Amino acid sequence: MKGALAFIEPTPAPARIINHDIMGCTAEGVSGNHLYSGRALGLTEPGDLLQIHPELKSQWTYIRDHYRRIGLSHTEQIIWDVGQDVLSRYPEREVCVFYFGAGEHRVRPDAAWFRVVDFINSKNNFMSVAQRLGVPVPKTLCFAQAPDISDRQLETFPHPCYLKAAVSVSGVGIYRCGDAAELRAAIGRFEPGVPVQLQQEVASSSFLNLQYRVTADGLERLAVTEQILNGCAHQGNRFPAPHEPWECVEPMAAWLYREGMKGTFAFDVAVTRKGIGTDYLAIECNPRFNGASYPTAIAHKLGLASWVARVFPTRHRSLTFLQLAGIEYNPHRGEGVVLVNWGPILKGKLLCLVAGPEAIQEQLILELERRL
Repeated sequence: MKGALAFIEPTPAPARIINHDIMGCTAEGVSGNHLYSGRALGLTEPGDLLQIHPELKSQWTYIRDHYRRIGLSHTEQIIWDVGQDVLSRYPEREVCVFYFGAGEHRVRPDAAWFRVVDFINSKNNFMSVAQRLGVPVPKTLCFAQAPDISDRQLETFPHPCYLKAAVSVSGVGIYRCGDAAELRAAIGRFEPGVPVQLQQEVASSSFLNLQYRVTADGLERLAVTEQILNGCAHQGNRFPAPHEPWECVEPMAAWLYREGMKGTFAFDVAVTRKGIGTDYLAIECNPRFNGASYPTAIAHKLGLASWVARVFPTRHRSLTFLQLAGIEYNPHRGEGVVLVNWGPILKGKLLCLVAGPEAIQEQLILELERRL
């Protein structure tokens, strides 16, 4: 009809090949880290191809049925092989990986993406960009190697502080130093030639994770969650967070996007009190999916307004022994337990999302822990 607006079909999302094996970007000695590839199942859609470690075949029927019952869409096209070379067999598919490192770049070349990920993965490079863009950060000194820290710096730098490897994951290579003696001891733990940074401890009321993602439509804010930490190690996340300081890191997010970043990435931000006001200090950038990404993806798909995701130890070594009747997520109530990182049950741990108001979460967690 003349003058009428024509209906335009939205461009369908491209089919993906997904490999979220973390073995190329993980800390040594983390129990069950080779089983983490399965946690990407919750962020897939029908039509995607998903690579999962073959040891998890025994758990497939349970997790598939669990997701069907709770109304969570996902692919059933599984490749039981996490080898990176599989990515090169599907050049027509968009690649989705945990971390776009050298191995991923080798089989699916993308020079700009690889270059920006490799650069900002260094905490020292992160600090240089943050200072250039005016992103607020804690007092930090960067060094090409630990022995470059002078005696004067060792004695005068504010304590407590952290000595950190410029490139680290899961809190490995990070040492809290209460005085100069502890700092001197920490310096001795680093091999010559390993870049480090010296950072003043932030007296923070909480730490936040601010996630972005790059889509065909550009750079998008994804979610802010509050981190649950055990020392420096990530244990889970809570949504909604008490603060949403997007403006704190937006200049760097936009810079990363212009430099070629793709997929999901996130910033860790400390919340500090200053008189009656609140300050936000960026700590680092994770140029990849991170622990908060997987429950966040599931929460978005299920439309959850309030949830917590935590790592739980369990005596079980198979999902078949896990009884969720009565506490499993109920889509009509918007409450209950969702399995997120289910593969490591083979090693006695799970990452579960617990949805509902905070009081309901507490009740569900108590019952879940009893059954685990």
